[in-house]
Amino acid sequence: MEKFIAQTESYTIWQISTENLFELAEFVVRENYKHHVGHYTDEEIQREIALVYQEELLYADTSVAFLVRNLQGHIIGSIRIFKWDRHQILPIQKLFGINPLTSIHAGEEYSYWHIGRFAIDSFAGISTLTLFKQLMVYAIHPIIQTEQSYMVAETDSKLLKVMNALGIQTTQLGESLNYLASETIPVCSSREGLIPFYNRYKGLRAAS
Repeated sequence: MEKFIAQTESYTIWQISTENLFELAEFVVRENYKHHVGHYTDEEIQREIALVYQEELLYADTSVAFLVRNLQGHIIGSIRIFKWDRHQILPIQKLFGINPLTSIHAGEEYSYWHIGRFAIDSFAGISTLTLFKQLMVYAIHPIIQTEQSYMVAETDSKLLKVMNALGIQTTQLGESLNYLASETIPVCSSREGLIPFYNRYKGLRAAS
């Protein structure tokens, strides 16, 4: 069941449950293919949706995912975060072979949060930059509240440039590869690297 989070004049934000994960997977895959692939088959799309859905089910117990819906109820944005339990295989491990315990810090005092499934419908008639800033503020809020914490993510190369331009300080953890039809880069950001962005845009969370 969806939980209402916020509303603006143009859209609403919802925290979703397990029953919405297929809808999340379908939106993310279709948006990625729409922006990055000229020709593709429905079979390719359905295969990717199934893979993303199965992966999200693995993290469902510890993840928090948000969907943005326009006034007609259609999804126009998404993002998901979960705290790593140090036992499950992270997407960044599966795709890049990168383990935060060996690539960043191994100490028990450090916590790691994975952010993924970010997508925005650029044809929705709403500023993609505004949606990105608002969704990121919601997603990184628990990281900001936790000392010695890190965000890890696999980020589209174009989106990474936007993140850095907005003040999110990232460190690249490995070489890029093609994932969901776009060049994808493994990155991390410490709590300190996220704070400038969060402090600048946290009003989007409070005002919504």
